[in-house]
Amino acid sequence: MLILTRAAGESIVIGDGIHIKVLSIYTKGGKPFIKFGITAPRHIKVYREEIYEEIKRENTMAAATSPQGALELVEAWRAFGGPTGGNRAGAQPELPVR
Repeated sequence: MLILTRAAGESIVIGDGIHIKVLSIYTKGGKPFIKFGITAPRHIKVYREEIYEEIKRENTMAAATSPQGALELVEAWRAFGGPTGGNRAGAQPELPVR
């Protein structure tokens, strides 16, 4: 782990496109806070750690879905207007006339 000291208004550069700037340092309720500004290319995703952990947890749960459960979800999605659906539950899909 690299440990750096920066004052408000100072920045850190990571690689060619990621800039992290200390915008302010303040105390709220006796607890110190640091406000950062992050500039990164659009293809770089930036998350707060707790959000990132929730995304990983959700992805793990989704990957653990059984194939049958996934098929049932796809069929339900199509029945209610998914990209190849458009029919409501119980309606039969229209077949092209040749």
